[in-house]
Amino acid sequence: MTKPQIWVAAFLAAFILLFILQKATKKEEAPTRDLSSQMNNQMSEENTTELTAAQLISNFGCTNCHGGELQGTQMAPALINLSEHWGKETLLNYLRNPNDFMDEARFKEYREKYPNQIMPPYGNKNIKDLGKIVDYLLTK
Repeated sequence: MTKPQIWVAAFLAAFILLFILQKATKKEEAPTRDLSSQMNNQMSEENTTELTAAQLISNFGCTNCHGGELQGTQMAPALINLSEHWGKETLLNYLRNPNDFMDEARFKEYREKYPNQIMPPYGNKNIKDLGKIVDYLLTK
């Protein structure tokens, strides 16, 4: 074997040894921790259903980009008069997965006007909460 081959073999052996050591010393998380975090998530979801649409919009962080009164900012467009462009089902689907709508002409304009800004998907949120938000936005 040449010297470079010896070095490669030594590094490979050290890597394998460290990998095996890591697997052998890895501690498994206690199931109670997992259950408690699931319960906290369920409790926080249950608590959100008692909030108003305006409170949900604030909690979800919409006002961070769209402004306190949803009038729009340099980061995101205004969320008023949405009923001109959206129906309830379509807006709900948009909130759950905005990337599905990015090929539409209006969103191409938004990408130019608001570069490097991405609307986050809310597919992981309670559908009832999203429904409250949609109803609220369609009446603004």
